[in-house]
Amino acid sequence: MENYPTPHINAAPEDFAKTVLMPGDPLRAKFIAESFLEEAVQVNSVRNMLGFTGLYKGERVSVMGSGMGIPSIGIYSYELFNFFGVENIIRVGTAGGMSEKVKIRDVVIGMGACTNSNFVKQFHLPGDYAPIASWKLLEACVNKAKELNLNYKVGNVLSSDTFYGDDGCLPDELKGNALWAKMGVLAVEMESAALYMNAARAGKNALGIFTVSDHLITGEATSAEERQSSFTDMMKLALETAIAL
Repeated sequence: MENYPTPHINAAPEDFAKTVLMPGDPLRAKFIAESFLEEAVQVNSVRNMLGFTGLYKGERVSVMGSGMGIPSIGIYSYELFNFFGVENIIRVGTAGGMSEKVKIRDVVIGMGACTNSNFVKQFHLPGDYAPIASWKLLEACVNKAKELNLNYKVGNVLSSDTFYGDDGCLPDELKGNALWAKMGVLAVEMESAALYMNAARAGKNALGIFTVSDHLITGEATSAEERQSSFTDMMKLALETAIAL
């Protein structure tokens, strides 16, 4: 029996390219399609989670929103990998810097994704699991970042279930962000760990690319105009990575 369309994606496998870019915001998916893709066609609108497929430099690429948080990207990435024949998902999003090694507007390429989520429990593993990016995507992305002369860092990110934490009463050195930073985590976001786990379980490929839009240590934040420019660099990097596979 066919597993598509699903309650979340009203499309057929042939509507999607083998590689899908996934920003959290569906309107950013629309922006990418309109700004970078030729002959872009909308392939999904269920729940306004907009998805598009078009051509980038002659190569077929799709882009679709994932929504916010691990449960949301967990659904969409699972369906794309398992029901729609997608082979590669590249998450493009923002992250909060939590290390002195990264600066505002840097691009962070997520080699691994730590998490405080229980998403991994469903796999009934007899121990801990380390969600990591797929090597072929990571290698291609780093090579393209060098070619584009971007300010980038490669390392661990934190996929957090909480945007508003309740550790305000703790001393700074015991707060969650400080403890993760002590372990070398570069930035915090909210989705990649689930994406990496779903890719591993399906035998597919995943990578997260992030723009540091604000910094949890310095308190710096980018303006709307600066964010637009930085996001564009990240989008170009993801698209160049997609067609390098």
